[in-house]
Amino acid sequence: MKILMVCTGNICRSPTAEGVFRQVLVENSLDKKVAVDSAGTHDYHVGEAPDRRAAAHALKRGYDISALRARQVALEDFTEFDLLLAMDRGHLDILRRMSPQECRYKLRLFLEFAGRPNADVPDPYYGGAEGFEQVLDMVEAASRGLAIHVRDYLRVST
Repeated sequence: MKILMVCTGNICRSPTAEGVFRQVLVENSLDKKVAVDSAGTHDYHVGEAPDRRAAAHALKRGYDISALRARQVALEDFTEFDLLLAMDRGHLDILRRMSPQECRYKLRLFLEFAGRPNADVPDPYYGGAEGFEQVLDMVEAASRGLAIHVRDYLRVST
């Protein structure tokens, strides 16, 4: 199974989600069965490392995202990935417009997996430390829920 986390520039929310979810996969012995990546809807930061504040806050919680590099969502991502998880409704709208019709069923909001079906992960980029901590709290909750979903999916499909 392959999962893509998506935000705007792929330097704050989606790399945080990728890093946290990678660790949750390891903790749930799913890391050999599930691949995770992240991308941005826009090309603002292609090739750049995650925002230094996002990386620092993640590292304080034990998630090292420093090696990740930003990339933009590509057309082939819609066929390559089983789930494309948008950090907010704006990203979801962009993904719907980009996606081939037959792949739209793969598009969801990330916070659905935290029991918040219409909620957005807020962009911490223009705020302070509390925004990055809030994002980590939300991402950790959604990652735990996503791991349960993945485990159930893999159990049914095998």
